[in-house]
Amino acid sequence: MSGKIKVPISIDTYKSHVAQAALDEGAEIINDISGLRFDKKMAQLASKYDVPVIIMHIKGKPKDMQITPTYGNLFIEIIDYLKTSITIAEKTGLKKEKIVIDPGIGFGKTVEHNLQLIKHLDNFKILGCPILLGTSRKSFIGKTLKLDTTNRLEGTIATCVAGVMQGANFLRVHDVKAVKNAIRMAEAITEI
Repeated sequence: MSGKIKVPISIDTYKSHVAQAALDEGAEIINDISGLRFDKKMAQLASKYDVPVIIMHIKGKPKDMQITPTYGNLFIEIIDYLKTSITIAEKTGLKKEKIVIDPGIGFGKTVEHNLQLIKHLDNFKILGCPILLGTSRKSFIGKTLKLDTTNRLEGTIATCVAGVMQGANFLRVHDVKAVKNAIRMAEAITEI
């Protein structure tokens, strides 16, 4: 499959054996929702294959992450988590320029947490890594706008534009064309 398309393929997993199988088939990026924490072999694998890794923040595990997520200081705790994950990656020999960080919208966060993260996304620039933002069709958009999954395009576009204005370097989206056009328009306005 990887030879048939011209864009890099990313494998979204926190299991090193799954990532290795995907890399062996031509995947070029590892996206680990656990920030290299759930499987201790993941950082070594990324280093061995010398591929970019997206390090995401998660509070808890997928099965319990949304059960009353609380923080003493949202930004300090997430920055510390990501900083530790960056250190884990670098200790295996992975170069920092291969690391992308993701604050983990929707992964152990309330609606308010998610909105605060987007509003102040530029706080994560302190880590010195590109920032990925993944808001597409997520439940916090549905809860904010009272919409089901199939009607969240406008909310997704708004969060993506706000995220880029606050420093996001990459976006994870379903509706690529619509989001791309909105970003291009927002950039045209800010660059004039």
